[in-house]
Amino acid sequence: MYCEKPLAHSVGEIRALMKAAQEYKVVTQLGNQGHSFETIRTFCEWIWDGAIGNVHTIHCGCAAVNSGIDNLSRMSEKEDVPPELDWDLWLGPAQERPYHSFYLPGRWRGWTPFGNGTIGDWVCHVVDPVFWALDLGAAKTIQAQVKDYDPKTQGDAFPKGDIITFEFPAKGTRGPITLLWHSGTDKIPPAKELEPDRKPVDTGAYVYGDKGVIMYGSHGAGGVRIIPETAMKAYKRPEQKIPRVKGHHDDWLQAIREGREAGSDFSYGGPLAEIALLGVIALKMPGTKLEWDAQAVKFTNCDEANQFLNPPYRQGWTL
Repeated sequence: MYCEKPLAHSVGEIRALMKAAQEYKVVTQLGNQGHSFETIRTFCEWIWDGAIGNVHTIHCGCAAVNSGIDNLSRMSEKEDVPPELDWDLWLGPAQERPYHSFYLPGRWRGWTPFGNGTIGDWVCHVVDPVFWALDLGAAKTIQAQVKDYDPKTQGDAFPKGDIITFEFPAKGTRGPITLLWHSGTDKIPPAKELEPDRKPVDTGAYVYGDKGVIMYGSHGAGGVRIIPETAMKAYKRPEQKIPRVKGHHDDWLQAIREGREAGSDFSYGGPLAEIALLGVIALKMPGTKLEWDAQAVKFTNCDEANQFLNPPYRQGWTL
């Protein structure tokens, strides 16, 4: 099974897919194509080599605005369903509502009943390199910060911009890590180490260690480099340690033929996508620091947030 990111619409669905893949021994692959790129392997090898020392902070995100907020006032308008569209089928398990053209074809990402906003669309591409290199695992806390957005009155739509802070506990030989996700109009702050004549990252990341900074773009740490350029030129690159693959689909097909796991199978891609979906929940209660227990699959300090982990389907739909 090959499934596009973010794999599912809720944490409960992700856990169900992970369990089914394990139970039925299915060879799976999450559609974050950059996981099979050369550059993500280069990034991992640099981090493991200590190129920037001990990583402590990551500023990452995507400047795309996926928000239906400007159309909230039009939700009461009535439009005829196009004859070629089965509206009931398109709604799927989402709660029933009248058809409107601003939901589709691709604009569903900006609406909470159907999509997961910019964070759901891009975490699996942008966070993948640090998730792999630093073995991030599950966050222990998640907190959203938004401007001009009230989830109680505007909750059908995602905000135009947000900053979501994830705190990951120390693991193995590395220390704790703070990851700040920037969506839409809340752009990633450029690193002070970036040269004035260099274009800042709008979709990608700045990774801060106690000995330097690495920046990269989207999809497999595209354009990865140490900044400033003087540090990049001074760095002696390590030998390759991670096997290279021809491509993401090829890796999956070869895994099927060889009876092995693909590089971004659901046991890896599921927890990665879960970061995004936990961020979506944090947006429903901005300002609240949610404490997450990944093993128990619940927030330990906020019962209200737990209702969003596996929201109910409308009648006639089951998992």
